[in-house]
Amino acid sequence: MERKDFLKTCGFACLAGIVPGVLLEGCGSAKMIAGTMDQTGLLVPLSAFAQAKGKEKKYIVVEHASLKYPICVYRFNGNEYSALLMRCTHQGAELHVVGDRLECPAHGSQFTNKGTVKNGPADTNLRTFPVNIQNDQLHILLK
Repeated sequence: MERKDFLKTCGFACLAGIVPGVLLEGCGSAKMIAGTMDQTGLLVPLSAFAQAKGKEKKYIVVEHASLKYPICVYRFNGNEYSALLMRCTHQGAELHVVGDRLECPAHGSQFTNKGTVKNGPADTNLRTFPVNIQNDQLHILLK
């Protein structure tokens, strides 16, 4: 086999190994939900927490074009939720969800799933929003 053919074959083999992982990662992180805005807040269907085999997601991330930052909604049980603005209180970076906590990619601040500072440099808890259940939808009160 000539060098040119060898390099081409290796390149295709590498792509074949990388592409499925990238595609599967996109499916695994499908927790981003587009909310619907009403006069007082965001509406999200409760079905957004549903997964295969009757399981429920622990959290979803809700976005809307009118919001500068998304809102992470943690589900504790069928009646208890916490809605947190995903903006770090240290310098305003958008937070990442890491399981049961939110983490700042800029300086490493960490917050619990209820918005309490776990590790600094942030020293202020996250902004939280009240959540009500109305007609099989979560209503996140923004005002």
